[in-house]
Amino acid sequence: MKTVDIIAQRTPEWRELEDEISWFRHHGVQDAARVAAFAQRYRAVCGDLSLAISMRFPANTTEYLHQLVADAHTQLYRAETFRLRRWGRKILVEVPQRIVRDPCTWISFGVFWGLFFGSLIAAYSNEEFATAVVGEQTLQRVETMYAQPLENNDEDGERSAMTGFYVFNNAGIGLRCFASGIFLGVGSLITLAFNALFLGTLFGHMIRSPSADNFITFVTAHGPFELTAVVLSAAAGLRLGWGLIDTGGKSRRDSLRATSPQALEVAGVATVLFLLAAYIEGFISPSSLPYSLKVAAAAISTLLLLGYLFGLGYLVSWRRARAT
Repeated sequence: MKTVDIIAQRTPEWRELEDEISWFRHHGVQDAARVAAFAQRYRAVCGDLSLAISMRFPANTTEYLHQLVADAHTQLYRAETFRLRRWGRKILVEVPQRIVRDPCTWISFGVFWGLFFGSLIAAYSNEEFATAVVGEQTLQRVETMYAQPLENNDEDGERSAMTGFYVFNNAGIGLRCFASGIFLGVGSLITLAFNALFLGTLFGHMIRSPSADNFITFVTAHGPFELTAVVLSAAAGLRLGWGLIDTGGKSRRDSLRATSPQALEVAGVATVLFLLAAYIEGFISPSSLPYSLKVAAAAISTLLLLGYLFGLGYLVSWRRARAT
């Protein structure tokens, strides 16, 4: 076969390898099947380069193949490094899409809000229910805590201390919801159900109590971040436990190892929400700011959550679908 015929026959394969190199530069290693196909093309072009040298292909073709082999080698054997753009895409696009598409998220969402509103209505309608679930002493202590109107405390040190307390308390709740998922996910659901029942009962009791206005004024601002973080912590634990049930033919250890990164990503989002909730709970919720501003803080928090979970990731996907 003549040199010109060989070049004409192999050129389409070289162009495909160029496209793959460009893709890997922008997206990194994600798909094992795609990496295997890329490696096969790389080996083929290495053979083409050897043939070009032995058959004395035109200098520009040989130089082109040298560069193509070098670029492919770099992408195939490169060390993974931190890339801000890729990190931002993962956090802002891939993780929220994974959260929304994961059945564990919706199971946790249904369990929490179903029990929360059910116990809220039951406690509001029947005082004996609240006493049986929470206990008389706890109800009295909460009523006493919110008996007086919230006062504006300008002591930054005290507010910072309370923020630290809320961080520690919220982190404890989230950690229990997540870590108990190792018990086949059942532990996460039990912890989530307990918190939903407890919080819903307190809300229902306090709404009908004389301290209702003070209580509602306090919990409004930080509620969206905090309650969503509880749900996501349980969803992460449930995903962890499900990896032990549905192993996909792997050993339980390998399945857990494969599932853990996804669960940790969701737990990481929950941690950020807990921190934001703690800051609001320490500085905004107990302040004497007008209630309308606290409602605005809750509304902005809700919009940010909806935008994060349903906005950016799906916008990027929609734009890509239109482009193709």
